[in-house]
Amino acid sequence: MSRVWHKLGQLFSPQGSQRHPKLLTHAANPLPVQLDGDVYRVFFSGRDALNRSSVGAVDIDIVKRHVVKEHHAPFFEHGPVGSFYADGVSIGNCYDTPSGRYMLFMGWRSPENAHWRGEVGRLRVAADLTLSLDGDRPFMPLDDEDAVSLSYPWVQQDDEKNGYAMWYGSTLTWNAGNGEMVHVIKRASSNDGEHWHKEGLAVPYAVGVAQAFSRPTVFRDSSGLHMWFSFRSGAGEAYRIGYASSLDGRAWDLRPDAVGIDVSNEGWDSEMIEYPFVLEHRGERYMLYNGNGYGKTGFGLAMLTG
Repeated sequence: MSRVWHKLGQLFSPQGSQRHPKLLTHAANPLPVQLDGDVYRVFFSGRDALNRSSVGAVDIDIVKRHVVKEHHAPFFEHGPVGSFYADGVSIGNCYDTPSGRYMLFMGWRSPENAHWRGEVGRLRVAADLTLSLDGDRPFMPLDDEDAVSLSYPWVQQDDEKNGYAMWYGSTLTWNAGNGEMVHVIKRASSNDGEHWHKEGLAVPYAVGVAQAFSRPTVFRDSSGLHMWFSFRSGAGEAYRIGYASSLDGRAWDLRPDAVGIDVSNEGWDSEMIEYPFVLEHRGERYMLYNGNGYGKTGFGLAMLTG
Protein backbone atom coordinates (compact mmCIF):
# COMPACT_ATOMS: atom_id res chain seq x y z
CA MET A 1 0.00 0.00 0.00
CA SER A 2 1.30 3.45 -0.87
CA ARG A 3 -0.86 5.22 1.69
CA VAL A 4 0.07 5.79 5.31
CA TRP A 5 -1.71 5.61 8.65
CA HIS A 6 -1.99 8.94 10.44
CA LYS A 7 -1.97 8.40 14.19
CA LEU A 8 -4.84 10.12 16.02
CA GLY A 9 -3.61 9.37 19.51
CA GLN A 10 -4.21 7.10 22.46
CA LEU A 11 -7.93 6.48 23.04
CA PHE A 12 -8.02 4.47 26.25
CA SER A 13 -5.65 3.23 28.93
CA PRO A 14 -6.79 1.33 32.03
CA GLN A 15 -5.99 3.46 35.07
CA GLY A 16 -7.21 4.05 38.61
CA SER A 17 -7.26 2.22 41.92
CA GLN A 18 -10.94 1.28 41.72
CA ARG A 19 -10.62 -1.03 38.74
CA HIS A 20 -12.35 -4.40 38.72
CA PRO A 21 -9.95 -7.13 39.96
CA LYS A 22 -10.32 -8.98 36.63
CA LEU A 23 -9.48 -5.85 34.61
CA LEU A 24 -6.63 -4.35 36.61
CA THR A 25 -4.25 -3.84 33.71
CA HIS A 26 -4.08 -3.98 29.90
CA ALA A 27 -6.64 -3.28 27.19
CA ALA A 28 -5.36 -5.62 24.47
CA ASN A 29 -6.95 -6.83 21.23
CA PRO A 30 -9.44 -3.97 20.72
CA LEU A 31 -12.60 -5.21 18.96
CA PRO A 32 -15.16 -2.51 17.99
CA VAL A 33 -18.89 -3.15 17.56
CA GLN A 34 -21.01 -0.18 16.47
CA LEU A 35 -23.64 0.91 18.99
CA ASP A 36 -25.17 3.98 17.35
CA GLY A 37 -23.83 6.63 15.01
CA ASP A 38 -20.20 7.35 15.83
CA VAL A 39 -20.18 5.36 19.09
CA TYR A 40 -18.60 1.92 19.22
CA ARG A 41 -18.33 -0.54 22.06
CA VAL A 42 -14.69 -1.58 22.01
CA PHE A 43 -14.19 -4.94 23.68
CA PHE A 44 -10.70 -5.74 24.91
CA SER A 45 -8.71 -8.28 26.91
CA GLY A 46 -7.79 -7.00 30.38
CA ARG A 47 -5.75 -8.82 33.02
CA ASP A 48 -5.97 -9.62 36.71
CA ALA A 49 -3.12 -9.71 39.25
CA LEU A 50 -2.10 -13.18 38.00
CA ASN A 51 -2.01 -12.05 34.34
CA ARG A 52 -5.15 -14.01 33.45
CA SER A 53 -7.18 -12.15 30.84
CA SER A 54 -10.92 -11.51 30.69
CA VAL A 55 -13.08 -9.44 28.31
CA GLY A 56 -13.83 -5.84 29.26
CA ALA A 57 -15.27 -2.99 27.21
CA VAL A 58 -15.36 0.77 26.83
CA ASP A 59 -17.71 2.85 24.64
CA ILE A 60 -15.84 5.25 22.35
CA ASP A 61 -16.97 8.06 20.05
CA ILE A 62 -14.64 7.30 17.16
CA VAL A 63 -15.04 10.72 15.50
CA LYS A 64 -14.69 12.89 18.62
CA ARG A 65 -12.16 10.36 19.93
CA HIS A 66 -13.22 10.29 23.55
CA VAL A 67 -14.57 7.76 26.05
CA VAL A 68 -18.37 7.83 26.36
CA LYS A 69 -18.56 5.12 29.02
CA GLU A 70 -16.17 2.70 30.67
CA HIS A 71 -17.78 -0.55 31.81
CA HIS A 72 -16.50 -1.51 35.24
CA ALA A 73 -17.28 -5.23 35.25
CA PRO A 74 -15.99 -7.77 32.70
CA PHE A 75 -18.34 -9.00 30.00
CA PHE A 76 -16.76 -12.45 30.14
CA GLU A 77 -14.18 -13.94 32.52
CA HIS A 78 -11.46 -16.53 32.00
CA GLY A 79 -12.46 -20.07 32.88
CA PRO A 80 -11.96 -22.34 35.88
CA VAL A 81 -8.85 -24.43 36.46
CA GLY A 82 -8.65 -27.21 33.88
CA SER A 83 -10.71 -25.44 31.22
CA PHE A 84 -9.22 -24.60 27.82
CA TYR A 85 -9.44 -20.89 28.68
CA ALA A 86 -8.35 -21.13 32.33
CA ASP A 87 -5.53 -18.60 31.97
CA GLY A 88 -6.98 -16.11 29.53
CA VAL A 89 -9.35 -15.00 26.80
CA SER A 90 -7.81 -13.07 23.88
CA ILE A 91 -10.49 -11.91 21.44
CA GLY A 92 -10.39 -11.99 17.62
CA ASN A 93 -13.47 -10.60 15.86
CA CYS A 94 -17.27 -10.89 15.53
CA TYR A 95 -19.19 -12.45 12.66
CA ASP A 96 -22.86 -13.10 11.89
CA THR A 97 -24.49 -16.37 10.83
CA PRO A 98 -28.12 -17.41 10.41
CA SER A 99 -27.95 -18.81 13.96
CA GLY A 100 -26.68 -15.56 15.49
CA ARG A 101 -23.64 -13.38 16.10
CA TYR A 102 -20.45 -14.88 17.50
CA MET A 103 -17.11 -13.70 18.83
CA LEU A 104 -14.13 -16.00 18.49
CA PHE A 105 -11.26 -15.97 20.96
CA MET A 106 -7.97 -17.59 21.82
CA GLY A 107 -8.30 -19.51 25.07
CA TRP A 108 -5.03 -19.70 27.02
CA ARG A 109 -3.91 -22.60 29.16
CA SER A 110 -0.62 -22.81 31.08
CA PRO A 111 -0.30 -26.36 32.44
CA GLU A 112 2.11 -26.93 35.29
CA ASN A 113 5.53 -28.06 34.04
CA ALA A 114 4.50 -27.62 30.39
CA HIS A 115 4.52 -24.88 27.77
CA TRP A 116 1.44 -22.65 27.51
CA ARG A 117 -0.85 -23.24 24.56
CA GLY A 118 -3.97 -21.80 22.98
CA GLU A 119 -7.12 -23.14 21.36
CA VAL A 120 -9.99 -21.30 19.69
CA GLY A 121 -13.24 -20.79 21.60
CA ARG A 122 -16.50 -19.11 20.67
CA LEU A 123 -18.78 -16.68 22.50
CA ARG A 124 -22.39 -15.91 21.68
CA VAL A 125 -23.03 -12.18 21.27
CA ALA A 126 -26.58 -11.26 22.32
CA ALA A 127 -28.56 -8.35 20.93
CA ASP A 128 -27.61 -6.26 23.99
CA LEU A 129 -23.93 -7.20 23.37
CA THR A 130 -23.65 -9.42 26.43
CA LEU A 131 -21.39 -12.43 25.97
CA SER A 132 -21.80 -16.08 26.87
CA LEU A 133 -19.69 -19.16 26.22
CA ASP A 134 -20.89 -21.30 23.32
CA GLY A 135 -19.89 -24.71 24.65
CA ASP A 136 -17.31 -25.68 27.27
CA ARG A 137 -15.03 -27.33 24.68
CA PRO A 138 -12.88 -25.51 22.12
CA PHE A 139 -14.68 -24.44 18.96
CA MET A 140 -11.43 -25.23 17.12
CA PRO A 141 -9.24 -27.60 19.15
CA LEU A 142 -5.70 -28.73 18.50
CA ASP A 143 -5.46 -31.57 15.98
CA ASP A 144 -3.03 -33.23 13.57
CA GLU A 145 -2.96 -30.13 11.32
CA ASP A 146 -2.46 -27.71 14.23
CA ALA A 147 -0.83 -29.71 17.01
CA VAL A 148 1.07 -27.09 19.03
CA SER A 149 -0.98 -23.95 19.68
CA LEU A 150 -3.70 -21.84 18.04
CA SER A 151 -4.44 -18.13 18.24
CA TYR A 152 -6.53 -15.10 17.21
CA PRO A 153 -9.04 -16.08 14.52
CA TRP A 154 -10.61 -13.63 12.05
CA VAL A 155 -13.83 -14.70 10.30
CA GLN A 156 -15.77 -12.95 7.56
CA GLN A 157 -18.19 -13.86 4.81
CA ASP A 158 -16.51 -15.18 1.68
CA ASP A 159 -18.26 -13.25 -1.09
CA GLU A 160 -16.91 -15.53 -3.83
CA LYS A 161 -18.19 -18.78 -2.29
CA ASN A 162 -21.22 -17.49 -0.36
CA GLY A 163 -19.77 -19.01 2.79
CA TYR A 164 -17.20 -18.01 5.39
CA ALA A 165 -13.43 -17.62 5.45
CA MET A 166 -11.24 -17.79 8.55
CA TRP A 167 -7.63 -16.76 9.01
CA TYR A 168 -6.06 -17.96 12.24
CA GLY A 169 -2.69 -18.35 13.93
CA SER A 170 -0.92 -21.70 14.33
CA THR A 171 2.41 -22.48 16.00
CA LEU A 172 4.79 -24.67 13.99
CA THR A 173 7.59 -24.62 16.58
CA TRP A 174 8.35 -22.73 19.77
CA ASN A 175 11.95 -22.07 18.65
CA ALA A 176 13.16 -21.75 15.06
CA GLY A 177 16.78 -21.76 16.22
CA ASN A 178 16.94 -18.01 16.80
CA GLY A 179 15.01 -17.97 20.09
CA GLU A 180 11.72 -17.00 18.41
CA MET A 181 8.72 -19.18 17.63
CA VAL A 182 7.33 -19.77 14.16
CA HIS A 183 3.66 -18.85 14.44
CA VAL A 184 1.97 -18.52 11.06
CA ILE A 185 -1.39 -17.47 9.63
CA LYS A 186 -3.45 -20.27 8.08
CA ARG A 187 -6.83 -20.31 6.33
CA ALA A 188 -10.02 -22.33 6.76
CA SER A 189 -13.36 -22.18 4.95
CA SER A 190 -16.95 -23.03 5.85
CA ASN A 191 -20.32 -23.15 4.16
CA ASP A 192 -22.30 -22.48 7.34
CA GLY A 193 -19.91 -20.87 9.85
CA GLU A 194 -20.06 -24.02 11.99
CA HIS A 195 -18.06 -26.71 10.20
CA TRP A 196 -14.63 -25.74 8.92
CA HIS A 197 -12.25 -27.13 6.31
CA LYS A 198 -8.62 -26.25 7.00
CA GLU A 199 -6.63 -25.18 3.95
CA GLY A 200 -3.13 -24.75 5.36
CA LEU A 201 -0.68 -21.86 5.21
CA ALA A 202 -2.13 -18.58 3.90
CA VAL A 203 0.53 -15.91 4.48
CA PRO A 204 4.16 -16.79 3.66
CA TYR A 205 6.74 -16.44 6.41
CA ALA A 206 10.53 -16.08 6.49
CA VAL A 207 12.68 -16.95 9.50
CA GLY A 208 14.62 -13.87 10.56
CA VAL A 209 12.32 -11.56 8.58
CA ALA A 210 8.72 -12.29 9.61
CA GLN A 211 8.14 -15.51 11.52
CA ALA A 212 5.88 -14.82 14.50
CA PHE A 213 2.48 -13.53 13.38
CA SER A 214 -0.65 -12.77 15.40
CA ARG A 215 -4.13 -11.25 15.25
CA PRO A 216 -4.94 -10.82 11.55
CA THR A 217 -7.55 -8.24 10.53
CA VAL A 218 -8.87 -8.46 6.97
CA PHE A 219 -10.56 -5.81 4.84
CA ARG A 220 -11.99 -6.19 1.32
CA ASP A 221 -12.28 -3.33 -1.18
CA SER A 222 -12.36 -2.94 -4.97
CA SER A 223 -8.65 -3.82 -5.27
CA GLY A 224 -8.91 -7.11 -3.34
CA LEU A 225 -8.23 -8.15 0.23
CA HIS A 226 -5.90 -6.45 2.67
CA MET A 227 -4.56 -7.97 5.87
CA TRP A 228 -2.83 -6.30 8.79
CA PHE A 229 -1.29 -8.28 11.64
CA SER A 230 1.29 -8.22 14.41
CA PHE A 231 4.63 -9.81 13.63
CA ARG A 232 8.12 -10.29 14.97
CA SER A 233 11.10 -10.85 12.72
CA GLY A 234 13.01 -13.19 15.00
CA ALA A 235 15.94 -10.75 15.05
CA GLY A 236 15.08 -9.47 18.51
CA GLU A 237 12.66 -6.65 17.76
CA ALA A 238 9.36 -6.27 19.62
CA TYR A 239 6.04 -6.52 17.80
CA ARG A 240 5.39 -4.38 14.73
CA ILE A 241 2.31 -4.21 12.51
CA GLY A 242 2.70 -5.80 9.10
CA TYR A 243 0.69 -5.98 5.89
CA ALA A 244 -0.19 -8.48 3.16
CA SER A 245 -2.47 -8.30 0.10
CA SER A 246 -4.43 -10.89 -1.87
CA LEU A 247 -6.84 -11.11 -4.77
CA ASP A 248 -8.65 -14.24 -3.57
CA GLY A 249 -7.85 -14.58 0.15
CA ARG A 250 -5.82 -17.73 -0.45
CA ALA A 251 -2.54 -16.58 -1.97
CA TRP A 252 -1.13 -13.60 -0.06
CA ASP A 253 1.74 -11.29 -0.92
CA LEU A 254 3.66 -10.54 2.28
CA ARG A 255 4.65 -6.87 2.36
CA PRO A 256 5.61 -5.99 5.95
CA ASP A 257 7.44 -2.82 4.85
CA ALA A 258 4.36 -1.43 3.06
CA VAL A 259 2.18 -1.12 6.16
CA GLY A 260 2.52 2.67 6.57
CA ILE A 261 2.65 2.70 10.39
CA ASP A 262 5.49 2.22 12.87
CA VAL A 263 6.37 2.93 16.49
CA SER A 264 6.45 6.55 17.64
CA ASN A 265 9.60 8.34 18.73
CA GLU A 266 8.28 8.55 22.28
CA GLY A 267 5.22 7.81 24.37
CA TRP A 268 2.72 5.02 24.80
CA ASP A 269 3.49 3.26 21.47
CA SER A 270 7.22 3.95 21.15
CA GLU A 271 8.42 0.39 21.91
CA MET A 272 5.95 -1.79 20.02
CA ILE A 273 2.70 -1.67 18.07
CA GLU A 274 0.46 -4.72 17.72
CA TYR A 275 -3.02 -6.34 17.62
CA PRO A 276 -4.58 -4.16 14.88
CA PHE A 277 -8.28 -4.02 14.03
CA VAL A 278 -9.26 -2.21 10.80
CA LEU A 279 -12.76 -0.90 10.11
CA GLU A 280 -14.48 1.62 7.86
CA HIS A 281 -16.67 4.41 9.27
CA ARG A 282 -18.27 7.23 7.29
CA GLY A 283 -16.04 6.54 4.33
CA GLU A 284 -12.82 6.63 6.36
CA ARG A 285 -10.65 3.63 7.17
CA TYR A 286 -9.54 3.41 10.80
CA MET A 287 -7.16 1.17 12.71
CA LEU A 288 -7.43 0.44 16.42
CA TYR A 289 -4.15 -0.90 17.76
CA ASN A 290 -2.14 -1.52 20.93
CA GLY A 291 1.20 -0.05 21.96
CA ASN A 292 3.82 -0.80 24.60
CA GLY A 293 3.55 -3.80 26.88
CA TYR A 294 1.17 -5.94 24.80
CA GLY A 295 -1.71 -3.60 25.57
CA LYS A 296 -0.58 -2.41 29.00
CA THR A 297 -0.72 1.20 27.76
CA GLY A 298 -4.17 0.69 26.24
CA PHE A 299 -5.14 1.25 22.62
CA GLY A 300 -5.06 4.08 20.11
CA LEU A 301 -6.51 5.05 16.75
CA ALA A 302 -5.04 5.75 13.31
CA MET A 303 -6.66 6.81 10.02
CA LEU A 304 -5.57 5.80 6.52
CA THR A 305 -4.56 8.84 4.48
CA GLY A 306 -3.20 9.66 1.06
